[in-house]
Amino acid sequence: MPAISEKLREVEEILAAGGVADPRKEAASLMAFALKKNRTFLIAHPEYELSISEEDALAKIVTRRAAREPLQYITGVQEFYGLEFEVTPDVLIPRPETEMVVEAAIEELAAVKNPRFCEVGVGSGCIAESILHNVIAATAIGLDVSPAAIAVARRNAERLGVAGRIEFRESDVFGSLGGERFELIASNPPYVPGEDVDGLQEEVRDFEPHVALTDGNDGLSIIRRIVTGSPQFLTAGGVLLVEIGFNQSRAVEGMFDRGIWKTLEFLPDLQGIPRLVRAKLR
Repeated sequence: MPAISEKLREVEEILAAGGVADPRKEAASLMAFALKKNRTFLIAHPEYELSISEEDALAKIVTRRAAREPLQYITGVQEFYGLEFEVTPDVLIPRPETEMVVEAAIEELAAVKNPRFCEVGVGSGCIAESILHNVIAATAIGLDVSPAAIAVARRNAERLGVAGRIEFRESDVFGSLGGERFELIASNPPYVPGEDVDGLQEEVRDFEPHVALTDGNDGLSIIRRIVTGSPQFLTAGGVLLVEIGFNQSRAVEGMFDRGIWKTLEFLPDLQGIPRLVRAKLR
């Protein structure tokens, strides 16, 4: 039977041939998942020999990853804001830059007594549920056009112990809201321009849900609906947080009526790209 050290080299070569970025790291992740061990075990026991069933399990997931299926869809999990979220092909894979939305929301809600907020496009639930995990007094409504995404978000809420503080609704942007008002509305909407989809990384283009990536148009239509519709659902002084894409800040700035909004700012990500819109209602 092959040892871990030998098998890792073999897997790394297969992944590299498939064009997978950082094949050594990915090989170790796949090995750990197949063996149901952590990465420390691989380092400490390079001589460990895989059983036939372990080798078969590894071969299946290596084939999937070499075909560029995202690692997170293979393992079914992704860490986000220090929490572990279930992810499936029905939801976007949470990304580090989106943690900016959570950080800003926690900052805004921490001093509010019994705050209530809404997330538009709840997906896996990573934004809303990370906020709820850190702002214990908060409650929320999570909206999504996809019932399959809501099912994933609901399972994550239950596992993270916040299910009693969030209500999920199938909704096209604000369509399912009535007269509710919130201290904060947050969203990571589909902002990739339709013409840019073909140029995305294969893992994203071929596996992640397009409805959560793009509006099929200029990438601005959902953002515009959120910006123009949110004053109806925010309390006085309420805050809107929206993640946006590269080179969209100028167009997004033009969507805000400064007679309605008291402040408007664009926060940069680690690459210096304006990534998060933070606006406060008058």
